[in-house]
Amino acid sequence: MAIPIVYNIRSVRARWTSSIVAVLGIAGTVGVFVAMLSLARGFRATLVASGSSDNAIVMRAGATSEMMSGINLQEVKILQDAPGVARGADAPLVTSEVVVVAPFPLRATGTNANVQVRGVSANVLTIRTNVKIAQGRIFQPGLAELIVGKNATNSYSGLTVGNTVNFGGGHWQVVGVFDAGGSAFDSEVWCDARVLDDVYKRPSNIFQSATVHLSSAGAYDQFKDAVTSDRRLNVDVSREIDYYAKQSTRMTQLITILGGLVAFVMAIGAVFGALNTMYSAVAERGREIATMRALGFGGGAVVFSFLVEALLISFVGGAIGCLAVLPLNGLTTGAMNWQTFSHLAFAFRITPPLLAGGIIFALLMGLLGGLPPAMRAAWRPVAVALREL
Repeated sequence: MAIPIVYNIRSVRARWTSSIVAVLGIAGTVGVFVAMLSLARGFRATLVASGSSDNAIVMRAGATSEMMSGINLQEVKILQDAPGVARGADAPLVTSEVVVVAPFPLRATGTNANVQVRGVSANVLTIRTNVKIAQGRIFQPGLAELIVGKNATNSYSGLTVGNTVNFGGGHWQVVGVFDAGGSAFDSEVWCDARVLDDVYKRPSNIFQSATVHLSSAGAYDQFKDAVTSDRRLNVDVSREIDYYAKQSTRMTQLITILGGLVAFVMAIGAVFGALNTMYSAVAERGREIATMRALGFGGGAVVFSFLVEALLISFVGGAIGCLAVLPLNGLTTGAMNWQTFSHLAFAFRITPPLLAGGIIFALLMGLLGGLPPAMRAAWRPVAVALREL
């Protein structure tokens, strides 16, 4: 015979002060848990969105990132003739690229942050089809002109169309703003690769990577096999989407671990809060428990009743915690990308599975906080409880 659920609801209402303490503890823990995981998901989503399954990125063999890579012009020409490479009206769709990091002042603080400046080929927009010019125009080859990602122009001072900025010893004119669909490219600044090499006094025939637009997503294996088996080349080939997913791994793991540690410490406090609430309920309701046992309700019914009460409190706390962090969804923040040593803007990404995980986490805390008091209430001998009334 089960104890009616309405009994548990009335019990929570009768002890609303202690219940609120437990609810708020669980809500705060769930809020931190969901917020930290949404940061990790947002960071990963931003980098993964930079890649395309129709593109392949080629770097020096053994290089873990573009910053550590180097390929020469002769290798780029070999790549252009490889099978599986898409052809444009005038030339193969390959962009040879140079990457440097330059300091720019943040609008919010005025302090400098590293921005990734990418030297690209003039045909880059036909290769990275997710990138569109949103304002102004693309740079002219051979000129010291910049186009700026939409997050970069919003985050840094001076990176607006028409302004002139100085870095690397050169004077650059900002001529356009591009929209890369919320990817990592939105935090970058692009220019002509040969001009960037010239300003930084680098050899004009050395690049750090080449991005190849494939004739189709299925042509990747054909292209990779041809390139990696060519003895004239010493390169590694990755799908662009896989490369950027891998770049996100270290930072995502760091945020997840730190968030997990913070949530774990807070969860200990929340569980003790739930324990205190439920033990208080057992102490205050000794007469009720003894009476129910005398009326024929078994120990299992008492345990179930107290667990329902604890889970009800934890569910309310979890729901409040999830609702409290929902306004963060889509809010842009920034962090250092340790693979490129540059500042990356990304948005909190709160998804339904993440909210469901927050509720499950709350219910787990409620279970841990409710089970010991429930067992104590059920194991208490009826005769002893009745004699104490």
